[in-house]
Amino acid sequence: MMTIIYILMALIAGLIIVLLLTYYAFPKILFASMTGLVRWRGGMREKSVRLGDNIWPYLEGGRDDGVPIVLLHGFGGDKDNWSIYARHMTRHHRLILPDLPGFGGNDRSLDRDYDIPMQSQRLKKFLDTMGIAKCHIGGNSMGGYIALQFALDYPDSTASLSLFNNAGITGEDKSELVIAAEKGENALALKNVSDVDRLMSFIAYKPVPMPKNFKKLFFAEADAHHELLDKIFWQIVDGSINHPLNDRLDEIAVPTLIVWGRHDRLIDVSCVAVLNQGIRNSEAVILEETGHVPMIERPRETAAIHRSFFAKH
Repeated sequence: MMTIIYILMALIAGLIIVLLLTYYAFPKILFASMTGLVRWRGGMREKSVRLGDNIWPYLEGGRDDGVPIVLLHGFGGDKDNWSIYARHMTRHHRLILPDLPGFGGNDRSLDRDYDIPMQSQRLKKFLDTMGIAKCHIGGNSMGGYIALQFALDYPDSTASLSLFNNAGITGEDKSELVIAAEKGENALALKNVSDVDRLMSFIAYKPVPMPKNFKKLFFAEADAHHELLDKIFWQIVDGSINHPLNDRLDEIAVPTLIVWGRHDRLIDVSCVAVLNQGIRNSEAVILEETGHVPMIERPRETAAIHRSFFAKH
């Protein structure tokens, strides 16, 4: 028995050493491995589809039957923004999580237009290529803005709408992000590695500490595409502030779920009342001590709300 214990202790110690060496010498490999593990736990598989000259990477998993749920990530994110959330959904539903154009492994050409109506059109072509005639569409932040636009553009292709702290709507109160944007400031831009902590605290109510080497990876990715990200940011801001969809909400006829973090500093919680009153077949849930990304901050609780919504409809 003692021999077995010593062997197990040696194996654990060896694993810890390997992880530490990988973290310091090859942090990108370790981060990719951790991402793969989260995908695996959620039952998600990475796939891709060709649209013309472009490749759309996406994650897919869950049940094969029924209308699929397509969930769209927010600004600066990618398909893995939903990977932690997926494990609470795939037992009951089929999930499709794409990288949107301009992000992740999708096309990131600077000379393309990334405004919301254009992204909605691209999403429709993606779904057509996938052979998906109808889906439950949802998204967070920018992704929620695109999902809302998609439901307006393609009502016959929309089974339901799920909005998580979505952009594209103006509420009674202005958020810190909007106030900064009106001064010409991009509050989501990163200037250096230490700025990552500020951004995480801005997005999440109680951000999870990020190891320093992972912060460097996060900053390097944003810095490599900073010009494109800035372009997309201002296109989203222009649409949300100057051309919001408030006056078109009564056109939404499908069941709609609205989930929001009470302490969102990017898009004010006062938008919930606008959405809930404007969309006639909607229900809203506001989560306390939650910021801009409820599916990451409170994945289990948010997914339970989402599953309950689908069970009703």
